Amino acid sequence: SIVRSRRRPRGCLGEDTCRRPPVGAMKEMFQDMYYQLKEMRPRTLAHQVLNLCMIVCSALMIWKSLMVLTESESPVVVVLSGSMEPAFHRGDILFLHMGYAPFRAGDIVVFKVADRDIPIVHRVIKVHEKPTGVVDILTKGDNNSVDDRGLYAAGQSWINKEHIIGRAKGYLPYIGMVTIIMNDYPLLKYCLVGLMGLFVLTSKE
Repeated sequence: SIVRSRRRPRGCLGEDTCRRPPVGAMKEMFQDMYYQLKEMRPRTLAHQVLNLCMIVCSALMIWKSLMVLTESESPVVVVLSGSMEPAFHRGDILFLHMGYAPFRAGDIVVFKVADRDIPIVHRVIKVHEKPTGVVDILTKGDNNSVDDRGLYAAGQSWINKEHIIGRAKGYLPYIGMVTIIMNDYPLLKYCLVGLMGLFVLTSKE
Protein backbone atom coordinates (compact mmCIF):
# COMPACT_ATOMS: atom_id res chain seq x y z
CA SER A 1 0.00 0.00 0.00
CA ILE A 2 1.15 3.54 -0.75
CA VAL A 3 0.93 6.15 1.97
CA ARG A 4 1.00 9.76 0.83
CA SER A 5 2.42 12.18 3.32
CA ARG A 6 0.71 15.54 3.73
CA ARG A 7 3.04 18.52 3.74
CA ARG A 8 2.53 20.83 6.66
CA PRO A 9 2.16 24.52 5.81
CA ARG A 10 5.28 26.51 6.45
CA GLY A 11 5.55 27.69 10.05
CA CYS A 12 3.47 24.83 11.52
CA LEU A 13 5.07 22.87 14.33
CA GLY A 14 2.30 20.28 14.61
CA GLU A 15 -1.34 19.58 13.84
CA ASP A 16 -2.67 21.65 16.74
CA THR A 17 -0.53 24.62 15.76
CA CYS A 18 -1.68 24.48 12.15
CA ARG A 19 -5.38 24.27 13.00
CA ARG A 20 -5.35 26.89 15.75
CA PRO A 21 -5.68 30.53 14.62
CA PRO A 22 -3.11 32.98 16.10
CA VAL A 23 -5.76 34.80 18.16
CA GLY A 24 -6.99 31.53 19.62
CA ALA A 25 -3.44 30.48 20.46
CA MET A 26 -2.81 33.79 22.25
CA LYS A 27 -6.08 33.45 24.18
CA GLU A 28 -5.18 29.93 25.25
CA MET A 29 -1.70 31.08 26.31
CA PHE A 30 -3.19 33.80 28.54
CA GLN A 31 -5.66 31.32 30.00
CA ASP A 32 -2.84 28.92 30.83
CA MET A 33 -0.87 31.69 32.49
CA TYR A 34 -3.94 32.74 34.48
CA TYR A 35 -4.63 29.22 35.73
CA GLN A 36 -0.96 28.68 36.57
CA LEU A 37 -1.01 31.87 38.63
CA LYS A 38 -4.32 30.91 40.28
CA GLU A 39 -3.18 27.39 41.22
CA MET A 40 0.23 28.49 42.44
CA ARG A 41 0.98 27.94 46.11
CA PRO A 42 1.48 31.09 48.22
CA ARG A 43 5.11 30.19 48.91
CA THR A 44 5.82 29.59 45.21
CA LEU A 45 4.04 32.83 44.28
CA ALA A 46 6.08 34.77 46.85
CA HIS A 47 9.26 33.25 45.37
CA GLN A 48 8.24 34.34 41.86
CA VAL A 49 7.38 37.85 43.05
CA LEU A 50 10.80 38.00 44.69
CA ASN A 51 12.40 36.98 41.36
CA LEU A 52 10.51 39.78 39.62
CA CYS A 53 11.69 42.30 42.23
CA MET A 54 15.27 41.11 41.80
CA ILE A 55 15.06 41.63 38.03
CA VAL A 56 13.76 45.18 38.51
CA CYS A 57 16.45 45.95 41.13
CA SER A 58 19.17 44.53 38.86
CA ALA A 59 18.02 46.77 36.00
CA LEU A 60 18.09 49.82 38.31
CA MET A 61 21.56 48.90 39.57
CA ILE A 62 22.86 48.58 36.01
CA TRP A 63 21.36 51.98 35.12
CA LYS A 64 22.88 53.64 38.20
CA SER A 65 26.26 52.05 37.44
CA LEU A 66 26.12 53.42 33.90
CA MET A 67 25.36 56.88 35.31
CA VAL A 68 28.51 56.70 37.45
CA LEU A 69 30.71 55.34 34.65
CA THR A 70 29.53 57.82 32.03
CA GLU A 71 29.21 60.79 34.44
CA SER A 72 25.83 61.45 32.85
CA GLU A 73 22.38 61.51 34.43
CA SER A 74 21.00 59.77 31.34
CA PRO A 75 23.61 57.46 29.73
CA VAL A 76 21.28 56.29 26.96
CA VAL A 77 18.79 58.44 25.03
CA VAL A 78 16.57 57.99 21.98
CA VAL A 79 16.52 60.47 19.08
CA LEU A 80 12.91 61.67 18.70
CA SER A 81 13.14 63.93 15.64
CA GLY A 82 14.94 64.30 12.33
CA SER A 83 16.73 67.55 13.24
CA MET A 84 20.14 65.80 13.27
CA GLU A 85 19.83 63.98 9.95
CA PRO A 86 21.86 62.64 8.24
CA ALA A 87 24.10 62.07 11.30
CA PHE A 88 21.30 60.56 13.39
CA HIS A 89 17.75 59.55 12.51
CA ARG A 90 14.54 59.28 14.49
CA GLY A 91 14.67 56.10 16.56
CA ASP A 92 18.46 55.92 16.91
CA ILE A 93 19.79 55.14 20.38
CA LEU A 94 22.67 57.35 21.56
CA PHE A 95 25.25 56.42 24.18
CA LEU A 96 26.40 59.44 26.19
CA HIS A 97 29.51 60.29 28.19
CA MET A 98 30.18 63.63 29.81
CA GLY A 99 33.93 63.59 30.48
CA TYR A 100 36.12 66.52 31.50
CA ALA A 101 37.42 67.61 28.10
CA PRO A 102 36.43 71.16 27.11
CA PHE A 103 33.52 71.52 24.72
CA ARG A 104 34.46 72.31 21.14
CA ALA A 105 32.57 73.16 17.95
CA GLY A 106 31.50 69.92 16.31
CA ASP A 107 30.69 68.06 19.53
CA ILE A 108 27.25 66.47 19.54
CA VAL A 109 25.61 67.09 22.92
CA VAL A 110 22.34 66.30 24.63
CA PHE A 111 21.03 69.18 26.73
CA LYS A 112 18.00 70.35 28.68
CA VAL A 113 16.43 73.79 28.63
CA ALA A 114 13.87 75.35 30.94
CA ASP A 115 10.18 74.59 30.28
CA ARG A 116 11.05 71.55 28.13
CA ASP A 117 10.74 68.07 29.58
CA ILE A 118 12.43 66.26 26.69
CA PRO A 119 16.20 66.74 26.16
CA ILE A 120 17.52 67.91 22.78
CA VAL A 121 20.41 66.38 20.83
CA HIS A 122 22.20 68.92 18.60
CA ARG A 123 25.69 69.88 17.51
CA VAL A 124 27.86 72.59 19.10
CA ILE A 125 28.59 75.32 16.55
CA LYS A 126 30.11 78.03 18.78
CA VAL A 127 31.97 78.07 22.08
CA HIS A 128 32.67 81.29 23.95
CA GLU A 129 35.00 81.01 26.96
CA LYS A 130 34.80 83.91 29.40
CA PRO A 131 37.70 85.06 31.61
CA THR A 132 35.63 84.02 34.64
CA GLY A 133 35.77 80.40 33.45
CA VAL A 134 32.13 80.27 32.36
CA VAL A 135 31.71 78.63 28.94
CA ASP A 136 28.85 79.74 26.69
CA ILE A 137 27.76 77.20 24.07
CA LEU A 138 25.57 77.63 21.01
CA THR A 139 23.99 74.59 19.35
CA LYS A 140 22.19 73.79 16.11
CA GLY A 141 20.59 70.76 14.50
CA ASP A 142 22.42 69.56 11.36
CA ASN A 143 19.09 69.48 9.50
CA ASN A 144 17.93 72.89 10.77
CA SER A 145 18.46 76.15 8.94
CA VAL A 146 18.92 78.28 12.08
CA ASP A 147 20.63 77.86 15.45
CA ASP A 148 18.85 76.85 18.67
CA ARG A 149 18.35 80.27 20.22
CA GLY A 150 14.63 79.93 19.44
CA LEU A 151 14.55 76.71 21.50
CA TYR A 152 16.29 78.10 24.57
CA ALA A 153 14.41 79.69 27.46
CA ALA A 154 13.12 83.24 27.03
CA GLY A 155 16.01 85.71 27.07
CA GLN A 156 18.62 82.94 26.86
CA SER A 157 21.13 83.10 23.98
CA TRP A 158 23.56 80.41 25.11
CA ILE A 159 23.61 77.22 27.12
CA ASN A 160 26.21 76.28 29.72
CA LYS A 161 27.70 73.07 31.05
CA GLU A 162 24.97 72.69 33.66
CA HIS A 163 22.42 72.35 30.86
CA ILE A 164 24.29 69.50 29.15
CA ILE A 165 23.54 65.86 30.00
CA GLY A 166 26.35 64.33 27.98
CA ARG A 167 28.15 64.02 24.64
CA ALA A 168 27.18 61.43 22.05
CA LYS A 169 29.93 58.79 21.83
CA GLY A 170 28.15 56.01 19.94
CA TYR A 171 24.77 54.97 18.58
CA LEU A 172 22.60 52.07 17.41
CA PRO A 173 20.37 52.87 14.41
CA TYR A 174 16.57 52.65 14.76
CA ILE A 175 16.59 50.40 17.85
CA GLY A 176 14.82 53.11 19.83
CA MET A 177 11.70 52.99 17.63
CA VAL A 178 10.27 50.52 20.16
CA THR A 179 10.53 53.19 22.87
CA ILE A 180 8.93 55.82 20.61
CA ILE A 181 6.00 53.52 19.77
CA MET A 182 5.43 52.73 23.45
CA ASN A 183 5.51 56.45 24.35
CA ASP A 184 3.04 57.21 21.54
CA TYR A 185 0.75 54.40 22.69
CA PRO A 186 0.91 54.19 26.52
CA LEU A 187 -1.66 51.38 26.64
CA LEU A 188 0.67 49.19 24.57
CA LYS A 189 3.52 49.97 26.99
CA TYR A 190 1.45 48.93 30.01
CA CYS A 191 0.31 45.75 28.24
CA LEU A 192 3.89 44.76 27.38
CA VAL A 193 5.14 45.47 30.90
CA GLY A 194 2.26 43.48 32.37
CA LEU A 195 2.89 40.61 29.96
CA MET A 196 6.57 40.51 30.90
CA GLY A 197 5.61 40.44 34.57
CA LEU A 198 3.21 37.54 33.95
CA PHE A 199 5.91 35.60 32.10
CA VAL A 200 8.27 36.02 35.04
CA LEU A 201 5.62 35.07 37.61
CA THR A 202 4.48 31.95 35.72
CA SER A 203 7.91 30.74 34.60
CA LYS A 204 8.89 27.40 36.10
CA GLU A 205 12.63 28.06 36.41
